[in-house]
Amino acid sequence: MKTSHDGPILVTGAAGKLGGVGRTVVSLLLERGLPVRAMVRNEDSRAAALRTAGAEVVVGDLLDPADVFRVVNGCRRVYFGMSVSAGYLEASVTMAAVAREVGVSALVNMSQMTVSQMSIQNTTPSPQQRQHWLSEQALSWSGLPVVTIRPTVFLEGFFLPLTGPGVRDRSRIELPFGRGKTSPVSTTDVARVIAAVLADPDPYVGGIYELTGPRSEDMDEVAREYSEALNREVTYSDIPPVAWEQGLKTRGCPST
Repeated sequence: MKTSHDGPILVTGAAGKLGGVGRTVVSLLLERGLPVRAMVRNEDSRAAALRTAGAEVVVGDLLDPADVFRVVNGCRRVYFGMSVSAGYLEASVTMAAVAREVGVSALVNMSQMTVSQMSIQNTTPSPQQRQHWLSEQALSWSGLPVVTIRPTVFLEGFFLPLTGPGVRDRSRIELPFGRGKTSPVSTTDVARVIAAVLADPDPYVGGIYELTGPRSEDMDEVAREYSEALNREVTYSDIPPVAWEQGLKTRGCPST
């Protein structure tokens, strides 16, 4: 069955700060000449910029069912993405309930790569990662036509901001990663995938797409890349988790 292209494409988190995925998706869809409804939390300069770019801007709260219904109503394709929040699971279930009621024909859900390795008996201490896993289960049970996008850590939204200060001031990457490996992915690359799926979702409905950077590296390998790029020695310091958590708090990061 061919997906209807009637109505605008809804992009939630359109003014969000998490790597700017929503904002970039809006821009990419508008470049394709597609109508976009951009959902924001507040009417501010970011909302004004989206409106100037050509999006229909709507203000709402993803935790308020009436708001979600008002925002989703009239849209056939939806991108659901939400920053770190204690209410993430509630927002996901609310979106699923509204999407079923409205008759959404494609819902693109932003999840996390960590969910790939989780199950009922194999979970993680991270409340946010558990919420993403549960949200995927709820969306699956809903019977909605869902496309799941699972990126690894965002390069611009997480990795660079947290490694940058230590590299700049002390020539060290300071993270509690041990010998663990990661493969940060560009926000823009993730947004391009989401925009392409929203533009023509039928081939992707029911699929799970895991997005990574070009290669998986431990922090010593990442430090060598920094060294080559900056033309000075950069090393990796495996700091205690307590020091890491304290650093996150001083940066104003949410505890969940």
